[in-house]
Amino acid sequence: MENETKEVLSPNKGLLQSPELYQYILESSVYPNEPEPLKELRAVTASHPRALMGTAPDAGQMMSMLLQLVNAKKTIEIGVFTGYSLLRTALTIPDDGKIIAGDLNLDTYEIGLPIIKKAGVEHKINFIQSEAFPVLNKLLETSNNEGSFDFAYVDADKINYHNYHERLLKLLKVGGLVVYDNTLWGGSVAMPEDHVAEKWRTNRHWIIEFNKLLASDSRIQICLAPLGDGMTICKRLI
Repeated sequence: MENETKEVLSPNKGLLQSPELYQYILESSVYPNEPEPLKELRAVTASHPRALMGTAPDAGQMMSMLLQLVNAKKTIEIGVFTGYSLLRTALTIPDDGKIIAGDLNLDTYEIGLPIIKKAGVEHKINFIQSEAFPVLNKLLETSNNEGSFDFAYVDADKINYHNYHERLLKLLKVGGLVVYDNTLWGGSVAMPEDHVAEKWRTNRHWIIEFNKLLASDSRIQICLAPLGDGMTICKRLI
């Protein structure tokens, strides 16, 4: 009896079945409108061994539109890596806008920092080298921060997405947006577990549970968009 060969997950940032179609979207819509500093940062990040951690360009394009739609001025970013999404936000919000950005890894942030400085937007960014919980908890300790943020972006440890969600809903304005990255986890959320490479299974579990939580949360309106590795857009309703 022949052994069945299991297909294992090979994560990528484009979830469309046709790589050619995804490339068409990038080349016809995303890249022609991508500011030069972002092109430069994307090129610098491409050689990093963990380049897949960067925000996908098509997801970044959507972020810019969302920021503009809510007239975002005061934002939070949890998980920075080399700063592609951070630079996207900084280039989009007004000159007196502010971003509180937290990440444990200063080294990766410093890869993108020269490009951020050259783009003239460093003054909008308050980078804090820290785990996310101390950053969010400190913000909540100041009463005038509750309900004051327009936008938040989360691309960090998946096991704590649900905990970040509770804190961010307190910090966001009614009508504000929080966007979670990687919510389709390379397409693995729809695959049988035994078809998924072992190293991807743990986060797959947490993402599936988090997606269920968001779908049942009456405080928000959601849209799970198949951009990049999946991004879930949540609007605070109450």
